[in-house]
Amino acid sequence: MNFTDSAVVLIKRDIRESDRIVSVYTRNRGRMNIRFPGVNKHSSRLKAFTEPFVWADMRIYIRQGAAVGCGTGGKIQSVFPGIRADARKTQLALHFCELMFRLTPELQANEDKFTLLLHALRFLNNNSPLPSTRAAFTFRLMQTAGFGLSEPVLGISGEFWDKLHHSAFETLAFASPLEKEELAKSEYVLTRFFSRTFAQGLKTLPSITAP
Repeated sequence: MNFTDSAVVLIKRDIRESDRIVSVYTRNRGRMNIRFPGVNKHSSRLKAFTEPFVWADMRIYIRQGAAVGCGTGGKIQSVFPGIRADARKTQLALHFCELMFRLTPELQANEDKFTLLLHALRFLNNNSPLPSTRAAFTFRLMQTAGFGLSEPVLGISGEFWDKLHHSAFETLAFASPLEKEELAKSEYVLTRFFSRTFAQGLKTLPSITAP
């Protein structure tokens, strides 16, 4: 079966001498694995399709019953150059991609998750990340992935909780002492969630939390 789907690359892994397998999150099929044969050869024209947080319309071939598809081409929508030019933005984008990989099942479509990741990458591409950006993205992903909390905890106000979960990333520049305190409490909630959910830790977390 051949099809085209809009996809964001989450992680990559080189295999054999010149092949690469990527995990992508697609608009219509959810998370899936795609093999790109020969992309590590100098003559390959598809290597850009296999880099983390690339957004592309990918042409994919998958045999009936196969667990891994084969990338055959497509059209790149964005490599998010504004992210790649900034180390801090790159680390945050990689963190978002790892969370998507770790918190989503294979081949279960959820367009809300795809849209969330795409909105976050677009925001990072065009803006400096705010202190609230990571928490806002993570709580929203938790909610769509079935890990969300039904109501605020640790005395966090309902208004702050709602903003963190639903307001545009650009509007989350919390500045008052109370807002900063509530953001710190929110970060603590995430720390507890990570420690309980990821026994082996997250590869990208140290670079995000480093001072």
